[in-house]
Amino acid sequence: MVNTTSNSKFSGATQYVLDDELASIVNISMALEMPLLLKGEPGTGKTMLAHAITESLAMPLIVLNVKSSMKLVDTLYQYDTLTRLNDSRFGDSHRDVSNIADYIKMGKIGQAFTSKERTVLLIDEVDKADTDFQDDMLDVLDQMEFDIIEIDRTIKAVHRPVIIITSNAKKDLSDPFLGRCNFHHIAFPDTKLMRKIIAVHFPDIDSNLLENAVETLYRLREIDAIEKKPATRELINWIRALKTDPDFNPKTLVKGDIPFLGVLFKKSQDYERAVNSTNRRTLF
Repeated sequence: MVNTTSNSKFSGATQYVLDDELASIVNISMALEMPLLLKGEPGTGKTMLAHAITESLAMPLIVLNVKSSMKLVDTLYQYDTLTRLNDSRFGDSHRDVSNIADYIKMGKIGQAFTSKERTVLLIDEVDKADTDFQDDMLDVLDQMEFDIIEIDRTIKAVHRPVIIITSNAKKDLSDPFLGRCNFHHIAFPDTKLMRKIIAVHFPDIDSNLLENAVETLYRLREIDAIEKKPATRELINWIRALKTDPDFNPKTLVKGDIPFLGVLFKKSQDYERAVNSTNRRTLF
């Protein structure tokens, strides 16, 4: 029987600032024992939410990074036929080659199911996989069990994991998939929330740097035709870069003198547009 006992509630973590709505949907998903599907532009904290939950609730984190070529069985278990073949040929292993179970290794979902303590299972960027993979995976997560064909054994979850699924919306997810999940869209923070986020990461930040950096970020995000807008993580790294420059003066940002644009913009065309805009002072 799957153990789901937990009275803990998620309310945030030391470096993760969230609004009440997001906290509520996390706790509702845990109470209803449903996966939580998160969408939002890259850098809005979808992946970091799973890390925050593990910190807040003191649970281990297991991360499944979805790839386009991934097969569902690989997320459940792997049968290491090559090692078994080598053991049978050379005979210098402690394993019994007649016991196939010795050559079965759990995949990420298998690890979450067999863990002796309840885990947070992060399934990251599920939209990279095809529809069949997505739907079949949720069948397994619904049933909380899967079969290992090679040894005719059914693996049943010891504890039902807290399941966080992220999507960058590169491909549409199927209706059956969506119907089995709770959903939350993590919007890009407004300036008020962004100031709180930055203050958490930089408790002693100079007020001028905080205000000017946040204001500059939002103006940079308004540049036309930017493919990948700088997000929270870019802002945090940019402030780190600014703080390391002994000659930097926050007031220069107001004048349109914006250093280290390469920390904020990672695509060549975006970087060029940002440079051109700041050179023309069209942001200010």
